Amino acid sequence: SNPLHREVHQDMEQPLCHYFIASSHNTYLSGDQLLSQSRAEMYARVLQAGCRCVEVDCWDGPDGEPVVHHGYTLTSKIPFREVAETINKYAFIKNEFPVILSIENHCSIQQQKKIAQYLKEIFGDKLDLSSVSTGDPRQLPSPQDLKGKILVKV
Repeated sequence: SNPLHREVHQDMEQPLCHYFIASSHNTYLSGDQLLSQSRAEMYARVLQAGCRCVEVDCWDGPDGEPVVHHGYTLTSKIPFREVAETINKYAFIKNEFPVILSIENHCSIQQQKKIAQYLKEIFGDKLDLSSVSTGDPRQLPSPQDLKGKILVKV
């Protein structure tokens, strides 16, 4: 592949909604949607391949620990904490533009609180906690403004 194609050659100062964002669906799956293994390493792989939006399907797990897997299937489960740690490690190795966690939440309030705790603990200052009024998309920050930040979409 041509290394020049990895460079960004456009204005990155427009509101976030003006861009196509490379997204991953069922990011955690290593194979098919019914029987395959869920693996935290899949997040490392797609983030390094340039993906900027990853999906995290969260479910109540044992001992109060939320897990990530494809619900109502036989896919294996991985601890949410492990997924967050992997994302934190690999999010900005290839580029500094923001990473969006698309969280599909199926958790009880108790385990949602655990997810929030892990997000703050693991991502620290990288976690963008600023609130955005969704009424006017022109008010959204730009990819340039959000460099090095992790956004949460639920």
